[in-house]
Amino acid sequence: MIEFLKSLVITPLAFLWEGIYRLRRYLYQYGFLKRTFFQMPIISVGNIAFGGTGKTPFTLWLTKLIGEYGLHSVVLTRGYKGRFEHSCHLIEGRQAFRYDPLDFGDEPLMLARHLTDGAVIVGKRRAKNLSFFFDKIKPDVGVLDDGFQHLGLFRNFDVVLFDAAMPLSQYNVAPKGYLREGLTSLKDADAIVLSRCDQASPYNIKRLEEFLAPYVAPGAVWVKIKYRPQGLYDANFEKAFDIEEMKEKKVVAVAAIASPKSFFKQLEDLEVDIAEKVSFPDHYYFSLEDVEGLLAKAKKHDGIIIASEKDIIKIRRISMAAKVYYIPVEVDFISGKSELKKAVTGALKLDSL
Repeated sequence: MIEFLKSLVITPLAFLWEGIYRLRRYLYQYGFLKRTFFQMPIISVGNIAFGGTGKTPFTLWLTKLIGEYGLHSVVLTRGYKGRFEHSCHLIEGRQAFRYDPLDFGDEPLMLARHLTDGAVIVGKRRAKNLSFFFDKIKPDVGVLDDGFQHLGLFRNFDVVLFDAAMPLSQYNVAPKGYLREGLTSLKDADAIVLSRCDQASPYNIKRLEEFLAPYVAPGAVWVKIKYRPQGLYDANFEKAFDIEEMKEKKVVAVAAIASPKSFFKQLEDLEVDIAEKVSFPDHYYFSLEDVEGLLAKAKKHDGIIIASEKDIIKIRRISMAAKVYYIPVEVDFISGKSELKKAVTGALKLDSL
């Protein structure tokens, strides 16, 4: 009876939520709401589900590809929970060491640390912020981070990621499920990327493809990826151990990301001996007490702490202890890489740049 009553309340709310987002897309598509255009290609990397799909590693892969073409990229990111989220600030490539994640958020500093020739602009008003800094940095390509719902900025190419390990039962619009907006929005996607395919069975991946296919435009590119660990790195961003050496150590696994289960699963797949798993909310800012507690757990197990790369950005501002490490990951394509590169190359309009 309780579940039935919940359904009576939640189902109309989900219907209303989806309707609002569908109307919003319609108003932008037909010009009732204004879009900002820039004289350069803009590629959006986003999703329609709450929670992590691995957008940041994919965005890094994309900026690296853009750099291989000799182009300068600028990443436009909100800087969620940072002090500059509601204003704007510029981080030029390789300048992340100078800044505090409390000001900029964790993901912008992680992105900036990897950019050798580009910039990151932080702030939720991404079109306005890009206009403000455009003449200073003169980018060739804009990359809109978590941008599928950011319709006020026109883009040439939309990438939408899905976590292949997320159960199909969760594919309902909030508050009934985990979707930000309805599946009909996928008609605007130019590429569908199924991430973490190594953490899902072939049967479940096929079911997800069949579930999404009716909503996706016929010309969209389909891609499957996983995330390949690069080794164990210390808080100075220096490589300390190879993957194989990690199996010899007791580990306190720490995650303050949207999908901690995926991070823990990755460690388990690497046959890491996990003594304890510790989760914090996504984008959580660690306190001195938190870090001291984690170090005490590591000492109790005579082991080390392993966190995600996004989390080390915040932990290292508290402690540079020798027992604190992280695992960076890179995109590893299972299928669709050449098709995606061809589509991105077309969106970049290289002949006109």
